[in-house]
Amino acid sequence: MRFAFTDDQLAFRDAVRDLLAKECPPEVVRAAWPDETDVFGARKGEGARADAAKVDAVWSALAEMGVLGVGVSEAGGGLGMTEVDWVLLAEETGYAALPHPFVETACVVAPLLDGAGDPHGVLAELLDGTRQAGAVPPGSTNVAWGDAVTYLVLLEHQHGAGTGWVARRVERGLAVGDTNHHRRTLVDAVDAGRHLVRLGAWQAGDELGSVDDAATAFDHGALGTAAQLVGVGRRLLDLTVAYVGERKQFGVPIGSQQAVKHHLADAAMKLRFAAPAVYAASWSMATGAPTASRDVSTAKALASDAARFAARQALQCHGAIGYTVEYDLHLYLKRAEALARTWGDAAWHRRRVATALGI
Repeated sequence: MRFAFTDDQLAFRDAVRDLLAKECPPEVVRAAWPDETDVFGARKGEGARADAAKVDAVWSALAEMGVLGVGVSEAGGGLGMTEVDWVLLAEETGYAALPHPFVETACVVAPLLDGAGDPHGVLAELLDGTRQAGAVPPGSTNVAWGDAVTYLVLLEHQHGAGTGWVARRVERGLAVGDTNHHRRTLVDAVDAGRHLVRLGAWQAGDELGSVDDAATAFDHGALGTAAQLVGVGRRLLDLTVAYVGERKQFGVPIGSQQAVKHHLADAAMKLRFAAPAVYAASWSMATGAPTASRDVSTAKALASDAARFAARQALQCHGAIGYTVEYDLHLYLKRAEALARTWGDAAWHRRRVATALGI
């Protein structure tokens, strides 16, 4: 058995990495933050911001490369790839803190609609980037990038006689804010760049796919988010290594101090333990392994812990400058915290693993 990615998979990852490095630098991530004060009077988007049009340009560039169709069959207009192919791409979107719903659109909703026969005729628009999709996992009432989402899916886990996963289209529910401007009201959140909108009173459409399809959709969301957490953890580590190599005290870089080295080595170790678990979960899903859901939960729990730990060590090594809004580090600190909480936090997924193991 080959425990490695193919040359083609790595080449595709590298192409996406290069695209995101060019089209989605920190100033583009920051440009997605609302350019206004929050309820406390703070301007969280303060700092070097790109033109707002560049935020949309990133999504269009990914669509042109075909990235949004990674989880859709060739018959459905996609690339016909498996989880093993797109897990690396999700990781790169995490590293870049992509200000768009990549996991929800490309990993969750598009494959779900493809399997269900595209009942509402929106799949082509999702693949060409003209529409964005949202997905609401169990236990959540917020829609990430809800001000841009025009196709929304709600995932529920029913108990009792009808035990199982259900995926439904939400036809109403994204509340409209100012009626004069027809703008959805954003929720004040840790990561304002994710543009959370609270799901209000909603009307359910038809179920999408089977119980198994809905269960797979949830696992896709958790797996994609776990991969993004590994990516953002890597970004935090890279930013901090660069900083401690330049910041000097007593005439020497602070990175030369043993205590700083230990902080970063511990963060690197946790990320290197989490990443293989994420890759293994993608293989389990791609091959239909009976342990796939358990493996996904293991990956999400480890990735959540690793990214949050990397965030703490990054902030410790940077000091107070790390959480100032003008400094780029806070963009990735907050993305790590937000992703760790969504699609089930570490505690939720540990309970799921324990249930699967019968303990």
